[in-house]
Amino acid sequence: MLVFGCAIFISTVAQGERHRGYLRSNHHFPPGQLIVDRVPNFGWNLGFNLQIDGRSVGSVAQGQSYSTWLPAGPHVLTVHKVPATGFTAPTSTTVNIQPGADHLYIAMWDSDLVYLHPVGVSVTPGAYWQLHGDGAP
Repeated sequence: MLVFGCAIFISTVAQGERHRGYLRSNHHFPPGQLIVDRVPNFGWNLGFNLQIDGRSVGSVAQGQSYSTWLPAGPHVLTVHKVPATGFTAPTSTTVNIQPGADHLYIAMWDSDLVYLHPVGVSVTPGAYWQLHGDGAP
């Protein structure tokens, strides 16, 4: 009876070691930071609601921005104008969060639609003038 009990104990310990070794072999990736800001001419009476992976994380009004840490990997960012006046439809973009990296997006609006534009991606000279108002890229 004692030998049978020891055999079960050793078998259980051996199986636990295999699982623990498996968990130890997984790499932990640090999260990446997502920052969403508004362009200066977004509008004093307009804001936008931000959803990450289908879950609402809040609304951003004048003078505010949104920042959070997200796990590495792809995430869907969805924005729509608030208050919802006139034609309003959500727009989505996918961001692939890199471990330990900062991901900066600017919320912009055009034709009653809000959309996110990644910082560091070129815009046309006309769009630059429209966003900053000084005409010099």
